[in-house]
Amino acid sequence: MNDPNPEPWGTEDRFQAHFIVRKDAGAAVSNFLARTKLTTQGHFATKKILKVGWTGSGSLATLLNQDAELNEMISKQSLRDSAITVEPTEGAVRIRGKWKNHLDFGISEQLFWIYDRIAGHIKKV
Repeated sequence: MNDPNPEPWGTEDRFQAHFIVRKDAGAAVSNFLARTKLTTQGHFATKKILKVGWTGSGSLATLLNQDAELNEMISKQSLRDSAITVEPTEGAVRIRGKWKNHLDFGISEQLFWIYDRIAGHIKKV
């Protein structure tokens, strides 16, 4: 029998890849918070990334802002793949992008190398 009042939640077709770097943030949790800030031009399907910057209060965001080659690599990605968040978890630091559906889910080789480079910066902090 079908429920006459179905609940609006349940399993959804959304996935998110997380890259975990083993690094204990300790008391300096804010040092490992960073998020891309994209400067774009255009609207909707014609929107292009002009510049990539990082926001965050810690030293990781400063270090990522100084890496011009990394920011150039990110600017060549799609708008969705360029939205990257770095955040500490218990005993590690997580690098993640946006949620994707099962048709769009995957990591390109270029995006893998971007995450790898960010992980190298995390190890330096």
